[in-house]
Amino acid sequence: MKPSLFSLAHRMITQQLRQLPPLDAIKGFVAVGRRMSITAAADDLCLTQSAVSRQIQSLEEYFRTPLLIRKHRAIELTDAGRQLYELAAPWFEELAEFTRIVRQERRLQPVTVTASIGVASLWILPRLGGFQAQQPNVDVRLAASDKVLDMQQEGIDLAIRYCSAASAPPDAVKLFDEEVVLVAAPALAEKAFAGPEALLDQVLLEFDDRTRPWLRWSDWLRAMGLGNRQPKSTLHFNHYDQVIRAALDGSGVALGRTALIAPMLADGRLVAGPGKGLQASGYGYWLVQATQQPRPEVALFRDWLLEQARQGGLHDEAA
Repeated sequence: MKPSLFSLAHRMITQQLRQLPPLDAIKGFVAVGRRMSITAAADDLCLTQSAVSRQIQSLEEYFRTPLLIRKHRAIELTDAGRQLYELAAPWFEELAEFTRIVRQERRLQPVTVTASIGVASLWILPRLGGFQAQQPNVDVRLAASDKVLDMQQEGIDLAIRYCSAASAPPDAVKLFDEEVVLVAAPALAEKAFAGPEALLDQVLLEFDDRTRPWLRWSDWLRAMGLGNRQPKSTLHFNHYDQVIRAALDGSGVALGRTALIAPMLADGRLVAGPGKGLQASGYGYWLVQATQQPRPEVALFRDWLLEQARQGGLHDEAA
């Protein structure tokens, strides 16, 4: 039986491939021809000088002709070496460009999430290492801002918004409600929470945001029957994470948002005051996504955020 045209072509291609010189050695030769130095080429390829020299020698043995003229402090290409370089160098350049393009296309775009500075610092950042351990190929860009950023204009994939239920977008998912409790470092808490008036002997840590009355000490003191009394002193901060860090340092008593400080309460770094916390009726933290059909990596990060809220017992399944 005569061989088919396909089998003849396959045999021819196989023979051609077998006749090709070792491509790793060709790469070394091109590096030498580009730099006209075996030492410099070895540095470019992260190889030893002797390893590159062996590659050149193996090619010369393969072609059965010298490719380089070795002088005392320089090298030159022979006629055969120059022909090989002119043939191989452009091919390697095209291959390098092809590799760069393919790798760039396959690289996942960063997932951009925005949140207030307090939420970003106290809730997202302490947990972010866990996500990176699970998904090392997904990059996350955190846009922390107390301003409400335009998701489309700023290229944002996900947002954690603090708002009332009536103000939340229709497709938003509630992460957790807002509950506020008195908190202090353990050493200070023992004195500060000994009784209602004991609070007046402490430094009160104030978050300067008049849009949230449940985070203002004047409202809390009034509710506790201490509205006409002055505390020892008050420290003011324009970012909520600063308030909590000052509380952790024992600088005073803070109004703690339980959703953001739950790990600190759990491990004892902060101690909650007696009594029930104040519930900010209707307000909470909502997760919003820019599109209904997010990229796979965005969906991964979204699901991870929801799982983090669930693990803290804070995610509202009915929302």
